[in-house]
Amino acid sequence: MNAPAAGFDVAALVRELGRGARSARALPRVQARELFAAMLDGRIEDLHFGALLIAYRIKGEDAGELAGMLEAAQAGLDPLPPPGAAATPVVIASYNGARRLPNLVPLLALSLAARDIPVLVHGEPEDGYGRVATASVLAALGVHPCTSIAQAARVLAEGRDAGGSWPGQRLAFVPIGVLSPPLARLLELRRRMGLRNSAHTVVKLLDPFQAPALRLINYTHPPYRDAMAELFLRHAVPTSPGVLLARGCEGEAAADPRRQVAIERFADGDAALVAEAGRDPADPGAPLPAIDAPSTAHWTREVLAGNAAAPASLRRQLDLVAALCAPPPAAARSRRPQAPTPETRP
Repeated sequence: MNAPAAGFDVAALVRELGRGARSARALPRVQARELFAAMLDGRIEDLHFGALLIAYRIKGEDAGELAGMLEAAQAGLDPLPPPGAAATPVVIASYNGARRLPNLVPLLALSLAARDIPVLVHGEPEDGYGRVATASVLAALGVHPCTSIAQAARVLAEGRDAGGSWPGQRLAFVPIGVLSPPLARLLELRRRMGLRNSAHTVVKLLDPFQAPALRLINYTHPPYRDAMAELFLRHAVPTSPGVLLARGCEGEAAADPRRQVAIERFADGDAALVAEAGRDPADPGAPLPAIDAPSTAHWTREVLAGNAAAPASLRRQLDLVAALCAPPPAAARSRRPQAPTPETRP
């Protein structure tokens, strides 16, 4: 079925982008924004649409193209208001899930929320492709998805309901279908085509808030680190507290429990290495659960209750994020009492 006209020569763009990884030229930022907006709006007919997805899969997106695509995606969001908490909110994108290691995103999110930091997790609503989604572990923990942006805003501002799980904690999980239905449609194409597309990169870059927030962004393949570094330094410069960029653990933002990966911070046009890669010979590593959602959820509860140890790398990640999101001293004195956090013994 043909879609409405895109408003520009899509075939010409397919020719430019489809020349292969070495010969294809990158689109200017404005043109990439217009193209991605047309893709989000369904204004490109199916044949050209599929050709564009494959062309970008082979070529990859440069920093300028990512900036344009991100602008198009951001334009379709209904931004969340500032939560009103003393601490700066944290945004965690979760779209890969666990395959070989347990999914630690719920532990990361709940541990931050226990420090009175508002946390927005957005991601896929269910398991897929042989992976355990963050949504499944959160559901096993009693954290169910928000069905509207208004509900997410209320949870982040007021805390979770007293009658439910984790009362008072400002943790909201928003499925991508609620946050951005057009992006959800592009992500869903993976089931039909068997491949990821540009939307899988763009969705991890989203900033859903009206006011500054700290985004935890990860990459899987090293070349994307360079593109994202250029993006945050030149094209889509985040304001403080900015972005923490690291190589993901199976594509997720939680720290790798086996090792410390390098973490870079980008804010206000500056970049800094805030955690060096390496292993601590004195740290034998915390015992980890099975990767299924019930086992991971049970272990997460044990860690939060102080009955099991969190991995050292995750404890360091928590401390780093908490320091960047900390309120000014005057605001800190007026915060609510904190819930227990993961114990810090080695």
